[in-house]
Amino acid sequence: MSYVIVQLEVTQPLPTLEVPPDKTGVALILRRHDRPVGLLLKPLPEPGPISGAELADWIAQEIGAKLLQEQIRAELGTPPSPDHFPSLTVAICTKDRPDYVARLLRSLLPLQQTQGEPRFEILVVDNAPSDDRTKQLVTTCPSIRYTREPRAGLDFARNHALREATGELLAFLDDDVVVDRHWLSGLQEAWAENPDAAAFTGLVLPYELETEAQILFEQRGGFRRGFEKIRYGQVLPKNVEYPCGAGIFGAGCNMTFRRDLLQAIGGFDEALDTGAPLPGGGDIDMFYRVIRAGYPLVYEPRYLVFHQHRQELDKLRRQYWSWGLGVMAFITKSYQVDPTQRSKFLRLVVWWFKDKLGQLVRSVTAPEQFPPTMIWAELWGGITGLLGEYDRSCNRVAVIRRQYE
Repeated sequence: MSYVIVQLEVTQPLPTLEVPPDKTGVALILRRHDRPVGLLLKPLPEPGPISGAELADWIAQEIGAKLLQEQIRAELGTPPSPDHFPSLTVAICTKDRPDYVARLLRSLLPLQQTQGEPRFEILVVDNAPSDDRTKQLVTTCPSIRYTREPRAGLDFARNHALREATGELLAFLDDDVVVDRHWLSGLQEAWAENPDAAAFTGLVLPYELETEAQILFEQRGGFRRGFEKIRYGQVLPKNVEYPCGAGIFGAGCNMTFRRDLLQAIGGFDEALDTGAPLPGGGDIDMFYRVIRAGYPLVYEPRYLVFHQHRQELDKLRRQYWSWGLGVMAFITKSYQVDPTQRSKFLRLVVWWFKDKLGQLVRSVTAPEQFPPTMIWAELWGGITGLLGEYDRSCNRVAVIRRQYE
């Protein structure tokens, strides 16, 4: 099982698409005047060309209304350009994956060096490395700073970046992403439209769809949060649990914050995203805290990265487990520290388990659409997280801190 990924500009004549014989499906990343407007996935019963007319019919059926909306938006005027864009640090927190870091840097450096002088700072945070391969890679690039965080855990690394960064804005990129050529201009556009915002998240699309695990993940929604600009404030109509369901805000592999706000609210919670025991929760916890601090959070589709999804089914199952675990650890922590929102969190827990159980029932009756083992893994992670994982993690982190005092 393998899909070919094709990027198409819908304002140009659509070509006949030649699908390689070893591909079982096609994924179309659609742009209008270079702005991402859709992702279409389709399995193919047999290999063969797809004509431009067939592509046009498919696109019209799936995103015709979106294309009309984009046309109207373009006729109403172009997005504003920032009069002043703040200084920016891009932090890459990594552990023992220099090949991924090198790939990300190949996509990021052209954006940094467009006008001769570096347009932003790149900071690589090497998190408890087992060797010096990442350091050797970074030292070959004079425009990149290298620093080492000895305590293992993503939020230890993120807080290290917060201490070391010099930019007014601090962007975090996971090492398994590649930035789109308009990544920086997408962030600048979001800032120009929302200069009062304290956080920005962006679209995440697949880097490849070469395995069953990657295709299953993307068919279920992947990391996508849609192709519409969204400004999140203090209320969200018709969402009674808002802002407690913080997964709606975006993905931690592609996020930016005002650095002074991160410092003011105490940085990332180091008992979340601690590695194998609790590999999640830190991003949604920060999104929630930004909103609760009274600031807007903005989702911008043009602020786009491509993510390397898990290639193996067992690793995908662990990812779903970690999602359930991280969500419930975040809810447990927030229930403890934010008592005014406790009724919302209780409703959220009830809804979450009902939703996952419903998905499990549907997957048992139609396992060809999505394996029940994936949903059960997420459920089991949620149960584990609800039964004291956050408190156990706090104890583990306290031991780590004492070791490095």
